Amino acid sequence: MTTHAPLPDLVLEPLVRAALAEDLGASGDITTRCAVPPGAKANASLRAREAGVVSGMQVAELAFRLVDPAVEVDVKIPDGTRCGPSDVLMELQGPAHGVLSAERVALNFAGRLSGIATLTAQYVERTHGTAARITCTRKTTPGLRVVEKQAVLHGGGYNHRFSLSDAILIKDNHIAAAGGIVPVLRAVKAQASHMVRVEIEVDTLEQLTEVLAEGGADVVLLDNMDTATLTEAVAMAGGRLVLEASGTMTPERVAEVAAVGVDYISAGALTHSARTLDLGLDF
Repeated sequence: MTTHAPLPDLVLEPLVRAALAEDLGASGDITTRCAVPPGAKANASLRAREAGVVSGMQVAELAFRLVDPAVEVDVKIPDGTRCGPSDVLMELQGPAHGVLSAERVALNFAGRLSGIATLTAQYVERTHGTAARITCTRKTTPGLRVVEKQAVLHGGGYNHRFSLSDAILIKDNHIAAAGGIVPVLRAVKAQASHMVRVEIEVDTLEQLTEVLAEGGADVVLLDNMDTATLTEAVAMAGGRLVLEASGTMTPERVAEVAAVGVDYISAGALTHSARTLDLGLDF
């Protein structure tokens, strides 16, 4: 897997603090407080129970440290690395209260993010031998976009725009509201900053012809086209624009689409349909 620099803890802390506050509630971890002596120590291991690609170790470590800075965390398999069943991803040592109170939040983040990284890696594997890149979308869990998109990177994928303010993406509803391909492209060319890239979605080859004739777009999103139509679209563009294929991009179809010569294949499923990787924390 491709390695990526970790995000600053400052960016992640609000997400983790919110999750911890939700889990601890108004009275904290009453089970641990009542059942475990205050000075009890713990040695614990966070393990994978199935094979996958690891993501969320930085977030999980932060959860333990925020609950109790005295908990010592040793990450054994870092984010972006493959793991197998029973592999130890992280070892923990320190106050049992801190380990137990942060356990669920740490596992929720690590399991969810590792699931996204694992699914992304499955998509990426199917592009082998082509220049196509797998990218995510904005179909993320509200409030968790930054870590879910980081998990896509850990799986070997690429990130699409993070928010509505990153780039211009003209979709079918924008085209309809503006009155067509030509009016919408002219409006964007008249107003957009030279620092902002422009992508436009097309559903047909006729729309692609209009885009190529008018200009003003850097990227074209080829939406819900069958493989034969995608092949023709690539030939029409002739390398003049970056091409992104989208719509019902299942892992089974990715290899076929990648082979036609598109630059990117986007899949909302990477973040909205990934299965949580089975992880556990054992004393």
